[in-house]
Amino acid sequence: MNFFKPGSKNLITDVEGLFIGNSENELINTGSTVLSCKDRFTASYRVLGGAPGTRETDLLEPDKLVEKIDALVLSGGSAFGLEAASEIVNLLRKDNKGYEVGNNKIPIVPGAIIFDLMNGGEKTWNKNPYINLANKAYNNLCSSFKLGSYGAGKGATAGNIKGGLGSASLIIKNKYTVGALMIVNSFGSVVVNDTPHFWAAPFEYENEFGGFGNSNKFEPFEEVEKASPDDFKKNTVIGVVATDAKLSKAQCKALATVAHDGITRAVFPSHTTFDGDLIFSVSTGEKELEENFNDLLYINQAAALCVSRSIARGVYHASNSPIDTFPSYKNKFKIKDL
Repeated sequence: MNFFKPGSKNLITDVEGLFIGNSENELINTGSTVLSCKDRFTASYRVLGGAPGTRETDLLEPDKLVEKIDALVLSGGSAFGLEAASEIVNLLRKDNKGYEVGNNKIPIVPGAIIFDLMNGGEKTWNKNPYINLANKAYNNLCSSFKLGSYGAGKGATAGNIKGGLGSASLIIKNKYTVGALMIVNSFGSVVVNDTPHFWAAPFEYENEFGGFGNSNKFEPFEEVEKASPDDFKKNTVIGVVATDAKLSKAQCKALATVAHDGITRAVFPSHTTFDGDLIFSVSTGEKELEENFNDLLYINQAAALCVSRSIARGVYHASNSPIDTFPSYKNKFKIKDL
């Protein structure tokens, strides 16, 4: 028996009951991503960057009243992208979903955004495009989705190459499933010193992001030294980790905290004062913990591994459009699809 092994799709939706919806606007070079579930779910979050853009995250603290939420939104657009979550609230209300207060149902939809306003897209729009993007993403909810330049990862950048949307999963002891979905829009580099080798290479399964292995070149401060002040204005890594194990909000908070290790292992530098690095954590509650402390350890570590792999996969699968300001990973390193 493999203690850890990827799920059948190697996506966050290997966690049964989860659905992902993506939408993109090619002209603006941006997009939105929605995570939903067949039932309401427990969630928390952790921010370890100094410049986050969020909505309704206070409700996810363990000491707050609301125990379960209805959806999560990740979006491009900086502050404008937060409107995507408002549209998801409207759509969930029409579907009679939400937190019950008397005769009312109030959908609880936290969200986070990346800054993608300087990526070559047309930004002179008058009507906020993220309302329409959220509507399309909601209608695209399904259990299978593409990686790379999709959803909120459409206009993302990672250092000096295209970023993207990545996902990965692990099954633990043939019992629990853990998955991650990451939007990679990092100031730091995901590759080692401008080589095709990913920082996340030690955690790769079955050539899922090219199989190039570890780099022999290691100059850890090279990426910091060559950075310009303007680079600090346009970065953030955001994402979600999820499990079918039954966790409390406090345990979800711990899960989100440990999951940030996955960013640190896959992006250098990360968690800077200028980043908005944030990870949501989700428990669908389908499976009771058998060995409380041991199982929590395995779930937390699996989440961090999935985050690292998701980051590399999102960049590896990114594709270029004519308006992009940076080349994709495959274009830069002249790599053909496996």
